[in-house]
Amino acid sequence: MTRSLSATQQQALKAMVAKGRLVPVPRDDERATLFLERATDTIADLPHLRLPQNQYNLAYDAAHAVGEAMLARHGYRTANGPGQHAALAEFLRVIFYSPPADEAAKHVERMRRTRNQLHYEARSVGVAEAEKAVAVATTLLRAAQGGEG
Repeated sequence: MTRSLSATQQQALKAMVAKGRLVPVPRDDERATLFLERATDTIADLPHLRLPQNQYNLAYDAAHAVGEAMLARHGYRTANGPGQHAALAEFLRVIFYSPPADEAAKHVERMRRTRNQLHYEARSVGVAEAEKAVAVATTLLRAAQGGEG
């Protein structure tokens, strides 16, 4: 189930296409379902992890899977090349427009930057940051499963 996008959302997506951030493709509900299942499975594993950075990384992966699901559901993919993950975060901000998913979607870009710092700068994350990332991923998944976006 997908809610119709508002005119403002449709304009924002058209602008992302015009900027080369998104590419229109046929809608793919099967792909969307597979990514939502992946996000669900990933979130189910989170309580079993001991280290905050591992929780953070998997929470980001789950949020990313939700984004891939929503792209497929709406008939888009990110354009190839640098900035794909940032484009996915921007897409989530367009798609999720009501609380609490709107705030969660806004946080994905911060998660992306932090995850890059974990991978490329040996940054660490604390328990609170990991718990926030888990909450963001869980909120986005629930919104996607509930038909928002």
